[in-house]
Amino acid sequence: MFLTLIWRELLTNLMTFRFVVAMIVTLLLIVANTVVLIADYERRLANYNTAVQQHAQKVLEAETYSEVEGKIRVDRPPNPLSIFNAGLDRRLGNSIHVRHTLVPTLWDTQSHSADNPFLNLFSNVDLVLIFQVILSLLALLFAHDAIAGEREAGTLRLTMTNPVSRPIILLAKYISAMACLILPLVMSLLLALILFSISGSISLSGDDWLRIGGILLISIIYLSVFYLIGLLISTLTRRTATALMLSMVVWSTLVLIYPGLIVFAVNRVWHTSSQLESAYSEIEQIWEEFERERVDFLKRDLVAGENTNADMLKGAGSGGTYQPSDAITLKYFSAKSRNLMKIDKASEPRIPYAKTYYQFTESLRIRAAERTGQVRQKALAQVYVRKANLAKNLMRLSPAAMYDLTTEAWAGTDFYSIADFILAVQRYRGTIINYFHDEEIFSSRQWFASDQGKVDWRNLPQFSYQRANVSTSIKHASGDIACLLLINCVLFMATFLIFVRQEV
Repeated sequence: MFLTLIWRELLTNLMTFRFVVAMIVTLLLIVANTVVLIADYERRLANYNTAVQQHAQKVLEAETYSEVEGKIRVDRPPNPLSIFNAGLDRRLGNSIHVRHTLVPTLWDTQSHSADNPFLNLFSNVDLVLIFQVILSLLALLFAHDAIAGEREAGTLRLTMTNPVSRPIILLAKYISAMACLILPLVMSLLLALILFSISGSISLSGDDWLRIGGILLISIIYLSVFYLIGLLISTLTRRTATALMLSMVVWSTLVLIYPGLIVFAVNRVWHTSSQLESAYSEIEQIWEEFERERVDFLKRDLVAGENTNADMLKGAGSGGTYQPSDAITLKYFSAKSRNLMKIDKASEPRIPYAKTYYQFTESLRIRAAERTGQVRQKALAQVYVRKANLAKNLMRLSPAAMYDLTTEAWAGTDFYSIADFILAVQRYRGTIINYFHDEEIFSSRQWFASDQGKVDWRNLPQFSYQRANVSTSIKHASGDIACLLLINCVLFMATFLIFVRQEV
């Protein structure tokens, strides 16, 4: 009897006009959007490859070590799974300058190039957003008349005359409806993967296939939540029109209104101006202290008659020749004045003083940059990260928001993935600084002059970045997955307890 009920419900759902329309609309949206998203990914990948080549060339063009300051840039490759859930992969910058004078943070990211506004119009709608909106609506449409419709038509009373329990009726309706909902979901994913293989530009690793499987799994759990919400509403109401109206109210609230309302409210309530001003003041004090120590060092120098506000090898910039001067000190950030191509004979006696000076000031500058980095990181956490976490925690009252956050984690486009890239850049900066110290570059002639030969950049450490493995993504997504499973259990138990006590 149980299998007979499942088969009957399955045929009833498959033969409805709403199923056919939903199937066609979902497949058309997925195919059309996948084509646009693949084109957008290919463009971003091409921009990334071009940027890597250009940034490597800029480093090779530097003739002194100090000249490379600001020319080392590292780039984050686009994530192919951003086609499923764009997350923060496209919203945040994907290129960062690496300087020994600055600890990079999320504030310092830049984009490779200006985005195509026509592509942005469509590529903001990723595949998960289609599942989130269309399939959740389909789930409620399948569920709103599951009990109320049969009760209204009298077929539920007829079914109850057979030797079948009410839990079996609920379970048969649930299994058959979920089978109909999974069908367009699986077909859509298969079509998207076929388009991936045809494009030839998207290469998926073993981890990526596991991530896609995770996205499919959480999509099924998400659809189950909305079907059970509709089933509960259908059980509580006597008329299908009432059930449909309530279902639409619940759907629009949970999927469309509530997440956007939370973001708007948090932005209005959470003020950050005072925290930013405090951070700016602290950073200013750090660099004022740096300047005092720099001036004190010059006052202790053996060369008399110096002007502490002038440049140490004052004269022409890159491509120029040093002209003797009584002022041999360096300004705060006078990077351009250090990149001297030639030094004449008259300036040779001052070279040892210049080496000592740069060895001291650049090490001092690094320590000041480290302290500044701590202040900036703290301000970033207070101003933006905590605000984002508060908004995400409040949005978790909506299953749609939990689904979006979970698929972000599976796809590797969430905040943790971007933070991993920033951490990799910070480690790379530390590697370059260690290399400069080990090779005694700050105290070398080639730090500020290229008259004895251009710098050989072949030994410069190279940047490498790997996305976190799938186990890390599972860890980040596990909380929301557990919540969605719990919501499923609670909704099914509530529907069951109400249904078994109702009179048919």
